[in-house]
Amino acid sequence: MKKSKLFVKGIIDVLPLLIPVVPFGIILGAIGIELGFSVLETFATSLIIFGGASQIVFLQLFSGGASSIITITSTFVVNSRHLLYGASLSEYLNKLSIGWKIILSYLLTDQAYAVSNIFFEKNKDNDLKHYYLLGSGFILWFVWQIFTFVGIFLGSIVPEELGLAYTIPLTFISLLVSYFRKLDHLIVILISGILSITLYDVPLKSYIILSSFLSLIVAFAIIHLKGNSK
Repeated sequence: MKKSKLFVKGIIDVLPLLIPVVPFGIILGAIGIELGFSVLETFATSLIIFGGASQIVFLQLFSGGASSIITITSTFVVNSRHLLYGASLSEYLNKLSIGWKIILSYLLTDQAYAVSNIFFEKNKDNDLKHYYLLGSGFILWFVWQIFTFVGIFLGSIVPEELGLAYTIPLTFISLLVSYFRKLDHLIVILISGILSITLYDVPLKSYIILSSFLSLIVAFAIIHLKGNSK
């Protein structure tokens, strides 16, 4: 299969997964303006961070007066799942140049990983398979930038009295809904929430990092216990 066909196939395969990206991008752009960031600052998060949940964390913490270390670290923690994505795909892409790896790492998102992992598994011997990831990652990046800008425009014209900050907790709740189906997931979510409230007054607003770290320990313990019970 030619490079162009692989690129287009990546775009086509990931399109159904882009449906929730549109409203999420709009919400992100509007929230940035609502929290007092300029058009350039809000749009820059989509170009530099390029991760919806982590962008919201960055904007909210920065606007709330958190230190730079806490803001950057928390953003990294939320986006850290991409390290696992990269590790998973590395066996298929290890022969690429460093330039290709940097580009594909930047474009590697949840949706792009979902379709690319399946495609790579079925096409291990195709030396051009990385063009599939390039296509799926690029189209999501393109759509995300467009609808972030749409959200920025809407945020700049929505009356301040209406407010948009309430969409932040609603957005994260929508991301968590799928995890409510399993008891162990629910336990970790509840523990994380309780720890966040309990540790809220710790210095430098580091309660987010501390509660996340302690919750990860609990998750690891649950996985270990489940493994031993089999």
